Parts: sequence; C-alpha cells; structure tokens
Amino acid sequence: MNVDVSTAARRGWRGPVEAATAMFLVGTLAGVSGVIGEYPVYGGQALRYLLAAVILLAVARLAGLRFVRLTPRETALLAALSLTGLVIFNVCVIEATRHGGPALVGTVLGTVPLALALLGGRPSPRLVGAAAVVVAGATVATGLGSGDLTGLLWSLGALGCEVCFSLLAIPLLPKLGAVRVSAYSVTLAVPMLVVTGLLVDGAAMIRVPTAPELAGLGYQSLIVTSVAFFLWYDALPRLGPATAGLFAGLIPVGAIATGAVLGLGVPSAPDLLGAALVVAGIVIGLSSAGSPAAGERRPTGTRRPAAGESRPVGAG
Repeated sequence: MNVDVSTAARRGWRGPVEAATAMFLVGTLAGVSGVIGEYPVYGGQALRYLLAAVILLAVARLAGLRFVRLTPRETALLAALSLTGLVIFNVCVIEATRHGGPALVGTVLGTVPLALALLGGRPSPRLVGAAAVVVAGATVATGLGSGDLTGLLWSLGALGCEVCFSLLAIPLLPKLGAVRVSAYSVTLAVPMLVVTGLLVDGAAMIRVPTAPELAGLGYQSLIVTSVAFFLWYDALPRLGPATAGLFAGLIPVGAIATGAVLGLGVPSAPDLLGAALVVAGIVIGLSSAGSPAAGERRPTGTRRPAAGESRPVGAG
C-alpha cells in the first residue's frame, strides 16, 4: 500500500505550527493592551468578543456546522471556560499590566507549560524537563523583579485562567470541534462582560473609542480571538495538553516582537537568549515521545468527527 509521505508530514506538523502561531499571537495581547489601557475594561472586552462572536459564528455557518445540542455538563463546562479562560483572564492581564507591567505578566504566564505538563496526565520526565526549559526561557525573556504584590496576584490569576482555557476545552472538542468551541465560548462571554460592566461602571462602560483604541480592539477581535482561538483549539486535541502547553512559552516571544514592531523597544540579549531557550525546550518536548506525549490522557470514543470537527487525540 502506498503512503503519501508528504501528506502525513503535513498532518504531523499541523498541530505544532497551529499551537506555535496561536501562542505567539496571544503574546501580542500584552503590547496591544497598552493601546486600549484607558478604555473601560469590561465594555472594551465586551465589544471585542461581540465582534469575534459575529466572525466565528459566520465562519461556522459558512463551513456548514450546525448548532449542537449540549448536555447540562457540557453547558457547564462551556460556561466555566468562557468565565475563566476569557472574561477573568483578560481582566487579570489588563490589571496585572497596569500594576506590574507586561514583564511580570509574561514571566508568570511563562509557567503555563510546566502547569499543563503536570496537570495534563502522566508526562514523561523528559517532557517535564522540556517544560522547565521553556519556563526558564520565558523567565529570561521577560525578566523578574518588576511590579508589586497586587500585580503578582493578578498575574497568578491570569495563569490559572490560562490553564482552564485549555483543560476545560478538552472534553468539548471531540463533539463540537475547534470552530464551535471558539464561537460558543466568545458568545457566552459577551453577556457576562456586559452585566459585570454595568454593575461596576454603569453607563460609563461604553464610550466611542479613539482611532488607536478601535484598531486595538479590532486586532484583539480578529487576530487574538478569532484566529488564535481556532488555531489553539484545533491543535490541542492533536497534541495533548502537556505537549501543546510547551508552545505557551512563545507568549513572551510574541510580546517582545510586538514591542519591537510598535517601537516600544529593541530586543536585548536576554530577550534573544530567552527566545532561544523557549525554542530549544519546544524541540526537546516534541522529540521526547512524539505527539501527543506518551502517557497523556486521551479522550475516549470512536465516533467519526463530523465535518469541521477536531479529531480526538491520537486519531489519524
């Protein structure tokens, strides 16, 4: 039987490329958040997710993906995903940036690979070691010592929410697929943010954004939310949480690149060294046991995915 080696290779690299791109784009959030720092937090994020919901629901319709009836458990998982991974996460990042700066946030989020490696199943010692290398690289790239206790607490909150963003989605992906998980989660986030904004800021939660603020919110909606969410949720079941988590080390790399593009600073030697360590850790992790990593929990079931759905971990 002939085997299309090139097709198999493309499938093998799809997950890593998607995960790397998604986490790099998420890393650009810190720099762009500075552009909208003066805009009301809850109102701004509600606008961001509203636009993203329109985009993702339109993509789902064009792809022929029908609405799927959810069980009470799946509804609870999706609501928890929206609340923690989207709403609270973004509030934590914005507040942490205000108190401690992007360096502190990037350093704490750099521990995501280690957290997912430890929580994602039974990772091999080499995979845990690779996660540690990625964490070290993220720490070197962003630097320690900035911010205060308040900024640190907000950053730790963002870390917990980032972990929930992945782990809560894993049971939903085999049935819903990447597009619908992304679309449903951002749609649920809108009323949560509107209600919170009205309680906290009242009518002041919404105002006409300036041109830079509008550009920043548009970038967050289209790139950081619509594109990055789909790529991450498509890669997650292909790689498993521990292996996919390694690519979270690219978050500070994306922040550094964004800072350079926006003229906020030229990458320093520690920045470049940290980026090199992150890449080295990812390579070690991917070569440790293949994708997904040996010993990770894998969703069970043999149902053939519908069009547009993600394959269960290990499928194909």
